[in-house]
Amino acid sequence: MPGLPDLLPRPAKWPRVALAAAVFTFLDALDVLLCLVYAVLDAFLEESPVACYCHRAHGAEEDQGVSDTLYVRRSAFRDGLLALLRTVGVGRRTRNASPGKARSPRWSDCGCVRCLAWRSTGGGRLHFVVGKESTPPKGPPQDFPLFSYSRAADAATTISERGPEDDAIFIHGFTSSSSFWAQTVFPELAATANRRLLAVDLLGFGDSPKPANCAYTLRDHLEAIERSLIDPLNLTSFHLVSHSMGCTVAIALAARNPARVKSVTLVAPPYFLPCEERASQVALSRLAEKKLWPPLVFGSAVMSWYEHIGRTVCFLICKNHRVWEWLIRILTRKRGVDFVVRDLTRHTHHSAWNTMHNVICGGAGVQDRNLEVLAAAGVPVRVVHGYGDQVVPVECSSRHLKSKLPRAEVRLLGGRDHRTVVFGREKEFAEELREFWSGCENCEAMVMDGCVRV
Repeated sequence: MPGLPDLLPRPAKWPRVALAAAVFTFLDALDVLLCLVYAVLDAFLEESPVACYCHRAHGAEEDQGVSDTLYVRRSAFRDGLLALLRTVGVGRRTRNASPGKARSPRWSDCGCVRCLAWRSTGGGRLHFVVGKESTPPKGPPQDFPLFSYSRAADAATTISERGPEDDAIFIHGFTSSSSFWAQTVFPELAATANRRLLAVDLLGFGDSPKPANCAYTLRDHLEAIERSLIDPLNLTSFHLVSHSMGCTVAIALAARNPARVKSVTLVAPPYFLPCEERASQVALSRLAEKKLWPPLVFGSAVMSWYEHIGRTVCFLICKNHRVWEWLIRILTRKRGVDFVVRDLTRHTHHSAWNTMHNVICGGAGVQDRNLEVLAAAGVPVRVVHGYGDQVVPVECSSRHLKSKLPRAEVRLLGGRDHRTVVFGREKEFAEELREFWSGCENCEAMVMDGCVRV
C-alpha cells in the first residue's frame, strides 16, 4: 500500500502549479478589464457594435455550428468579475446586436489595400494558388516560375484546363495560408505531376475574404471551398492534402463528397477519441492547455481562452503588420519577409477566434461521424505526424485516429515537430504523395495495418 508521500504531488510541481494559477488568474482579470475597454471603444467607433461572447448566452447557435467553447471557458474568478460588470450595465447595450450588421474591417483590424483587396473581387470567393506541370526544370524547382495565381472568379477562363490525372486540393492549418504548401511542396510536385495542384486560403486567412458578419463555422469553410473551387472548376475527382486544423476541414469536405475524393492525406491531425466530456471541451483543454511551458503551449492557451487579450494581440500585430514587416526587413537586411511570419498577421481577430473555436473545437464533435463516412466509402487515408509535435499530441494519430480508422496508413516521424513534419523534407514528402496518389488512382491498396516508425 502506498504511503502518504507517494500519494502527494512531488514538491517540485507545487511552485509551477502555483505560478501557473497566479498567471492565469491575472489574465482572467486582465481579460475582463479589456472587455470593459472594448465595450466603450466599440460603442463609440462602430455603428452596430456586436457583443463579445462574455455577454452572450449559449443557445440555438450551437445547432448552426457554433461551438460551446465560446461560452463555457471561464473560471469562477472570471465569472464573478463579469457578473459585477453586468450589474453596472456593461454588455447590455450590445447583447442583442446582430452580427449581420457588423462592418468589415472593424476599427481594430488593418484597413490597408492588401488586407481589403478581397472586397474588390465580389462574391466572397476564396483566393487560391494553382500549380501545374510545365516544362520540367533543369535546375532546382524553386528557381522556376511554376505557379499561376488566380481568383476563383476567373477560374473558368484562366485555369479550366486540367491534367490527365486527378487534381489535388491542399488545405493549410491555423494562422497560415496557401503559401504553406505553395512555397514548399508545390515546387517539388509541379516538376513531374500531370495534375493541377490547388492550394486554398481558407475563409478569413491569407488573401481570402475576412467578413465580420461570419461565424466561421466548419460549414462556412466547407461551403466557401465548394463555391470557390469544386463547383467553378468542376472538380469531379480529386485528392485532399491537409495540415493541422486543415485536417478537420479536409475530413468534413471528404465526408460531404465521398464519391469525388480519391484519397485524404492528414498531416498532424487534431483528433481525440470520444469520452464522457464533450468533444469540443476535450479539444480545447488538450490543444490549449493552461500551462506556462513550453512557450508555444502558453501562447495557444492565451489566444484560445482570452477573447479580449487575443483581440489586443491582433490589434498590435495584425493591424500594424506593415510596421513589423518593415522592422523585420531592416533587422534581417532582406527585401522580403518569410511567408511563415507574414501569414501570422494575415487574419483578423474575429476570423481567427471564431475559426479556432468553431472549427478546431466545434469540429471535434462531428469528426467521428465524418470518419465513419470515409471508412464506409473506402476512401484511402494516410496520416503523417512528428514525434516532436508540441502543438498536436502525436497520440492523436498513433492511438486515437488509428483506433478509429484501423486501415489508415499512419507514418510517425522521429525528430519532427508540427511544422518540420513538412518543412525541411519537402522532396521526400512530395515523393510520398506521388506514390500514394498513384496507388489510389490505380485502385491498388495503399493502406497498412500498423504504424510505421522512422
